[in-house]
Amino acid sequence: MPSYLKKYQILSRLYGLLAVAILLLGVLTYYNWWAAAIGFLLFIGLFALVLQVELRNRRETEEYISTLSYRLKKVGEEALLEMPIGIMLMNDDYYIEWTNPYLASCFDEDSLTGRSLYDVAEAIVPLIKQELESETITLNSRKFRVVHKPEERLLYFFDITEQIEIEKLYEDERTAIAVIFLDNYDDLTQGMDDQRKSSLNSMVTSLLNKWAKDNGVLLKRTSSDRFIGIFNESILQQLEKGKFAILDEIRESTSKHNVPLTLSIGVGSCVSSLPELGSIAQSSLDLALGRGGDQVAIKLPNGKVKFYGGKTNPMEKRTRVRARVISHALKDIVLDSDKVIVMGHKSPDMDAIGSAIGILKVAQTNDREGYIVIDFQDIDKSVQRLVAEIKTTKPDLYGRFITPEDASEIITDETLLVIVDTHKPSMVIDERLLNRMDQVVVIDHHRRSDEFISHSLLVYMEPYASSTAELVTELLEYQPKKSKMDMLEATSLLAGIIVDTKSFTLRTGSRTFDAASYLRTQGADTVLVQKFLKEDVHTYIERSKLIETVSFYKEGIAITVGEPDESHNQVLIAQTADTLLTMDGVVASFVIAKRSDDVVGISARSLGDINVQVIMEMIDGGGHLTNAATQVTGSIDEAESLLKAAIDEYLEGGKRQ
Repeated sequence: MPSYLKKYQILSRLYGLLAVAILLLGVLTYYNWWAAAIGFLLFIGLFALVLQVELRNRRETEEYISTLSYRLKKVGEEALLEMPIGIMLMNDDYYIEWTNPYLASCFDEDSLTGRSLYDVAEAIVPLIKQELESETITLNSRKFRVVHKPEERLLYFFDITEQIEIEKLYEDERTAIAVIFLDNYDDLTQGMDDQRKSSLNSMVTSLLNKWAKDNGVLLKRTSSDRFIGIFNESILQQLEKGKFAILDEIRESTSKHNVPLTLSIGVGSCVSSLPELGSIAQSSLDLALGRGGDQVAIKLPNGKVKFYGGKTNPMEKRTRVRARVISHALKDIVLDSDKVIVMGHKSPDMDAIGSAIGILKVAQTNDREGYIVIDFQDIDKSVQRLVAEIKTTKPDLYGRFITPEDASEIITDETLLVIVDTHKPSMVIDERLLNRMDQVVVIDHHRRSDEFISHSLLVYMEPYASSTAELVTELLEYQPKKSKMDMLEATSLLAGIIVDTKSFTLRTGSRTFDAASYLRTQGADTVLVQKFLKEDVHTYIERSKLIETVSFYKEGIAITVGEPDESHNQVLIAQTADTLLTMDGVVASFVIAKRSDDVVGISARSLGDINVQVIMEMIDGGGHLTNAATQVTGSIDEAESLLKAAIDEYLEGGKRQ
């Protein structure tokens, strides 16, 4: 406790004694005036003493306050001038009126007074104009957190360079885990002799060990076709800069020995828990394999996924055994439900409608009610012709087509929802219906994206299949043969295969012809398919007008841009891209046009040398290596700029295919 406060306590006690003395004098004066006179003399002495103490205490207090005020002023001046915090005063015209010496030293200047912010630190101006409270900026290679006080036109500069460096060091040193999988190792080595298998193992292991050693990765083989890699975030960043060149190195080296072996890598990063890292890495690997393999998937904390690779067409890995197992599993799920609702993607094409009719047949062969959800106002002309034919020749089948509203009224807790030809919640005809269903099955042939229907009982995704209709046809082969497939049902499935393979010219494997052969034996009519797929003269002319605007952006890359004030059907945009691909010298085609729903559609096609799926994913789209699309908001010019930037990034990346 300060001494002047102690003296104030003593003084207050003396004042108390004076009060007591006055009371006693009054009593003594009544009884004995001699004693009262003596007491009065003592009281005068005590009063003089108290007065002297009070005067001395007041003088010492004034001296203390004066000293404290001086010290505070001195400390304030030193803090203002010498503390390692920059302070700047400016006027309304962004001219500096005053800075403390520390801030001037940060700019290697003796004084900044009178200079314009535009000349000294232009990066601060947006902070002031937008009236932000604080912002981190870079000045002379150092990081500062600038705090803005608009009313005082005052800026504080806190040097956080070391803090940011420590944070970056922490982030760079965080552990990352990669699960490395040899995609088709078991299939390739199944018929090999021991010597050739040993040679392949030695080559792959040697390449991976060299890659790990060159990049500082701890690599451990856990099984014949699986490795675990452990590294940190800074190494992961370097691997990303190199676009995971090990994918191409393994593919090219093994291809020289006529062994087309590929890698898939799932990476877990950006979390501190090792078990969670392992779980994310495995999940990323599942995603990479679901997209066809030969690529790297890296899940980010914000839910986004980065992909590298996917350069080659996926190897056909599915077998008849897998199709039979899936078919039996689907049968069990159907039998456990009271009815089956089938739903495809928005603006369904022949593949979506054909596969939906196939799943409806699966429900009927298992004695369950089935319905197909469709928006009759949002189907293209080929599907309209199919629906009209069904309405005319098979009214019982037409009665199974219902709207999303009707479906919402008939579903129960036991109803099964089957999603065909898409796996994205945002792409289904009615996402609200999907969210209400607990029992969901997904059947699709597209490469898996980071957006996925997560609450699925069964997922049958085969990106190496030509179409969903092909997958459904194989499933039908293993269902109970209680009733023969109708001609129109078989024709619908065949039409779906023909549309997605461009009449068996693209993405066609041996299984595609097997499925088509089976449908022909069930009575599929190819002439009727051509009738459904016919186009009118107006559509042909409209497509020709789009093709007239074609230009080559890079060698072999054709881009067609529609007029800003003209709307086109998405199917027409896709058909235009298909037509461009048949032209001499075109290896990839892109068509940009405004759609009727006021968004800009981009359809992309390629012959396989350019992975249009990766390019479309850069613009929030997706699809296949040779067939992809996206929709963007904004003008056609903006969409064209986005597309060209994505093509440039793809080509500059080289190995990021």
